[in-house]
Amino acid sequence: MRSNLAKRVVTPHPSPPVLDANSSSAKVSPERFWGSYRPQVYFGMKTRSPHSIVTGMMWMRQFAEMDVNLRHTCEQGDRLHGYGWLMHDGLTFGVQEIRDGDLTLTTEFVKRMGGDHGGDWTWRITAKQHSSAPQAPVISLMFYAAADTQGSLEAHVEERNRLASITGFSEELGNFKITFRKPVTGELSSAKYASYNYLQTVSPGLEKLTEIVKYSLNRRFVYSPPSGEKRHYIAVDTYRPPHNQQKPADPRKESAFVVHQVTVQTPFQIEVLFESGSFHTRPNQLVASVMTQELERRKAEFEAKFEKIFGLQSRGFSQTHIRFGKAALSNMLGGMGHFYGQSVVQSAYNEYPLLYPPGALFTAVPSRSFFPRGFLWDEGFHQLLLSKWDPQVTRESIGHWLDLINMEGWIPREQILGDEALSKVPAEFVVQRNENANPPTLFLALQELIEQLSSNPEKWDSQPTLPFLRRLYPRLKTWFEWYNTTQTGPLPHSYRWRGRDRDTNLFLNPKTLTSGLDDYPRASHPSADERHVDLHCWMALSSGIMASVARLLGEPHQDYERTHQVLSDNNLLNELHWSEQLRAYSDFGNHTQAVSLQQEKVYVPPGQPRHQFPVARLVRSVRRAPKLQYVNALGYVSLFPFLLHVLTPDSPKLEHILRDMRDPDKLWTPYGLRSLSKSDPLYMKRNTEHDPPYWRGPIWINLNYLAVRALHHYSNVEGPHREKAAALYEELRTNIVNNVYRQYAETGYIWEQYSDNTGRGQGSHPFTGWSSLTLLIMAEQY
Repeated sequence: MRSNLAKRVVTPHPSPPVLDANSSSAKVSPERFWGSYRPQVYFGMKTRSPHSIVTGMMWMRQFAEMDVNLRHTCEQGDRLHGYGWLMHDGLTFGVQEIRDGDLTLTTEFVKRMGGDHGGDWTWRITAKQHSSAPQAPVISLMFYAAADTQGSLEAHVEERNRLASITGFSEELGNFKITFRKPVTGELSSAKYASYNYLQTVSPGLEKLTEIVKYSLNRRFVYSPPSGEKRHYIAVDTYRPPHNQQKPADPRKESAFVVHQVTVQTPFQIEVLFESGSFHTRPNQLVASVMTQELERRKAEFEAKFEKIFGLQSRGFSQTHIRFGKAALSNMLGGMGHFYGQSVVQSAYNEYPLLYPPGALFTAVPSRSFFPRGFLWDEGFHQLLLSKWDPQVTRESIGHWLDLINMEGWIPREQILGDEALSKVPAEFVVQRNENANPPTLFLALQELIEQLSSNPEKWDSQPTLPFLRRLYPRLKTWFEWYNTTQTGPLPHSYRWRGRDRDTNLFLNPKTLTSGLDDYPRASHPSADERHVDLHCWMALSSGIMASVARLLGEPHQDYERTHQVLSDNNLLNELHWSEQLRAYSDFGNHTQAVSLQQEKVYVPPGQPRHQFPVARLVRSVRRAPKLQYVNALGYVSLFPFLLHVLTPDSPKLEHILRDMRDPDKLWTPYGLRSLSKSDPLYMKRNTEHDPPYWRGPIWINLNYLAVRALHHYSNVEGPHREKAAALYEELRTNIVNNVYRQYAETGYIWEQYSDNTGRGQGSHPFTGWSSLTLLIMAEQY
């Protein structure tokens, strides 16, 4: 019995998958086969297949103070002045700008369909220098192709050490050729002097590419431009693994890796051309002026579609605001990744973690530098924006996520698929536990797809939604049931997040990562008596959308309808969650506010050396015993009945919520709503000595988006609070848009969160996941 229960966590859901096994293949979806699906590198492309050939670019500055300043994977430590997509349509082209000191690299790509393997593409890299330094910098660009356990690559070298092209073969791509064109000063101008080097070796895994290049660098090469001094520069030579490499890497993973290095003085432009062997009717090569024309055509189409959907120009936004809006959308599209691998999971019945079945995931990522992987609750917010642009991306992403569901109805909330993804994750976050949820935000994106379908059933891009929902439905039902059974609270129709931190002694307030609001204050002493108001509201929303989907499909919907009515009943909500003392909606649990972090006392016996005893830690001191009561913390959680439109428009509670929101001593700032009231005892308090406040004051755009959307909703329905909601709507919308835009203009980035004191961007960057919802706020599309 126990071994059966232990297997359930890794047993796939029995219903047919939402997406056919070959739905991402070049045969079925040629125009989406190749893409910038490697969001974790500054520039690279791969296909949507499990073991794709990957292509990418690294660069470094020669003759610089910093010896080896190799750039490859997106790292905050690189301190770039800004990088990100300025335009990207998710399908055919992208334009990105990277600002590294006084150097600007523009990376452009454009695709062309033809043949049976996803067609051709061309990259163009343009390097320019800003400052008027007497000597223009000399840059090395390294273009590479690497196989991932399958496929072959062959280097073609001319003039002794210039890699002119790579030919290759793989199952998904057939025969192909990658050509490296020589650098020129501009599209129509002459070739520039350059030095060339190449590396041909094998890699033990894609996550090792940067390391292999670093260990193959040598400074024996001479850069001797026709007019100028000869200097030694650093270039790839032969790969010598470091001495301390313990056991040899898994030989089954060893794959071909070829690098072309070109060292040239700025300004210059270089093109790299990928040609598919099965494209027999190619009219011409996609290079030089042909590429320029193709790019211009794509850009014009992008501009027209962007204005048609978001209408920023007709709303009177300036050109710089519109450019910012395009960057927000483009970074979300350019942040789509295709991952393949196995999660590491554990249930209460497993002694050790197990490997989940291998799976693919096509998903947007929150941050290319810090979170370049899929997060369940982020993705629902991402798809709110992407569904407006391309509903097919949203259907495919939701399909991929629900195809990762197991027989219990659980989806691992953080997807760490493949060695590259794994190399970016601290060990303690790798194992996913099957009692742990994440807010079911994918229902928000489903709601959007349903609305698009109902409002315009004839529109061609909404047509596939109905058959998609039909395939999704068996998994969606199990997913909803999983929440409704595993996350129930102590009272009927109450809910409780599982997976709170257990070691209460070390945390000022044990975290609830599963709620998505990590360190937001919950009951001080986790127990089974807790009731969480945000989860109650997520379940009210989800049951309503389940009823809509069931009705659309002609499936029995009465049970969902009943659940929705019960959970939306404001009397029940007040009974479970209204705190008269705080006059706000609250969690309930075993709680005391009399807690603080104190230096632990370490007893050192007389005469004993101090350094032999443990370092004193900060530990929690509880001055008053906890008791069952409302957790009187005012912040995002208190707003959920309003944020998810659970409150009726005539609810007297709405008045309190709107008043608290607008109070500068509580939630209001000139930049957006802060996450925790300024007057709360835990406002901006560290959770441990190493754990700065996260959801305890800073402004987060996803919840501010929900707040603006809710104000818009309540200002458009009959009720006593209509005018107040309308006034707050205008004010809050303006504050958020102005601040996120201003920070982008000043710093070059959209940020994870914003300071409630100064509005400054903080946390990880670029964070062009849900912070990009600023575009929907600008466009007033909710």
